[in-house]
Amino acid sequence: MCQEGGVTGSTESNPGWIDIARARAQGRIVVRTVKNDWSGQTFPHAGRRKPIIGDLGVSSPRHPILDLLEWGADLGPIFEMRIFRQNFVFVSSAELTAELCDETRFCKALPPAITALRQYAGDGLFTAQNDEPNWQLAHELLMPAFTKSAMQSYHPIMLATTDELFDYWQRQSGPVDVTQSMTKLTMETLSRAAFSHDFGSFTSAQPHPFVGAMIRALETGRRKGGLRTAPGGSLLGRFIDRRNAGEQTYVDEMLDALIAERSGSADDHDLLGIMLNASHPETGERLSPLNIRYQILTFLVAGHETTSGALSFTLYYLSRNPHCLAEARREADEILGDDPDAVPTFEQIPKFRYIRRCLDEALRIWPTVPGFARAPREETMVGGKYPMRPEDWAVIVLGLVHRDPSVWDAPDVYDPDRFLPANVKKRPAHSYKPFGAGLRACIGRQFALHESVLVLARILHRYELSGDPDYELAVDERLTMVPRGFQLNLQPRRHPAVVPAR
Repeated sequence: MCQEGGVTGSTESNPGWIDIARARAQGRIVVRTVKNDWSGQTFPHAGRRKPIIGDLGVSSPRHPILDLLEWGADLGPIFEMRIFRQNFVFVSSAELTAELCDETRFCKALPPAITALRQYAGDGLFTAQNDEPNWQLAHELLMPAFTKSAMQSYHPIMLATTDELFDYWQRQSGPVDVTQSMTKLTMETLSRAAFSHDFGSFTSAQPHPFVGAMIRALETGRRKGGLRTAPGGSLLGRFIDRRNAGEQTYVDEMLDALIAERSGSADDHDLLGIMLNASHPETGERLSPLNIRYQILTFLVAGHETTSGALSFTLYYLSRNPHCLAEARREADEILGDDPDAVPTFEQIPKFRYIRRCLDEALRIWPTVPGFARAPREETMVGGKYPMRPEDWAVIVLGLVHRDPSVWDAPDVYDPDRFLPANVKKRPAHSYKPFGAGLRACIGRQFALHESVLVLARILHRYELSGDPDYELAVDERLTMVPRGFQLNLQPRRHPAVVPAR
């Protein structure tokens, strides 16, 4: 099993198991349990490690990933951070990432923050353990939800929701908040594709209470992940659970009611219908109503924030790189023609190749999911010198891997042509992994890419974009990474065929 856990001795030395046992027997050291200890190995870490609290304070609890990207960049291909009795091991090089992504040797692991989310999302696709039967069953039953024919059924939903975004912008005065707008768009698109429900994001003055309750409940789970090994962490965790029990109950009951209402119906036009009606072709097994709730939550959470961030970062970089914006607009006009209200057909989406490269490059610099964890299937050596056991795990830090100077020239420069087919072929495998790796990679990847390219093409074809030249990119760490305070001025474009006659 690919789980975390372990035992270590001194936090500053690296004795082998025999040395630890001998020292303990002689009463020279006190051994304390440290999770994810890597057989007592010690890796580079930031600052001076303190007794008991370890590296607490190295990263701010408000933006730990941004701090990690800063101090981790100089610590080498593998480094660590220890908070109380929990050790976090990080990998930042494309070379080690390629090794950890070898499915014959490694598999997905659940670090503490993801484990904590299981209270909320259970054994959904994202939070399930590798050996849990519901993961395999759900994965097999949901694959048809992302086939070409299924994607064709989602295409009109994406077009209609984008139309609502444009109507919403039409009612605004002044610049629009890009991240807020993209979050409304992606939440509505997913809720309608997942279970045919409209949250009214573009028509209501206040967000639907379900959306706020869902986000707060998940944030609660994430915070609890950091308390697991802190003194009094269990007590604090129970206090947090009690304080947020009402919101989690509201989310659970709303989804359970939707599932019960649709039970027995043969309608399978959305993800909920597929989950309710699909059965395993060999065993006849079906997903339970509880697991269906977990899967819906997984799609809503994992899908809407990641796609929102990807769209927002892409629009930011296009607004700051006029030559890229001009080329992306030229491609949109070439395919969609002179009518600013033109909508792409399903078959046209793959033709927006430059726009897709713009999206890929934004996800390289700012992967909206900052990393994923891997563990070995059996004892092995990583990088030819680091012993690793099945209970050990490492987090692949995508923000560093995607900027590895051994792979990417001028890694902080935005250049969509890095993703020209010829350039992709030159790069080492697994140097670009925004959707994870292997069997546990994002099952909804094609949904997210199709939606993102469609939305970008329509925005570029319809509007002139301009941002505040004094704005400096700031990044919020929510459940994912998104721009903060980024606004755009949008002016309707006048295409040659629709310019009024003089």
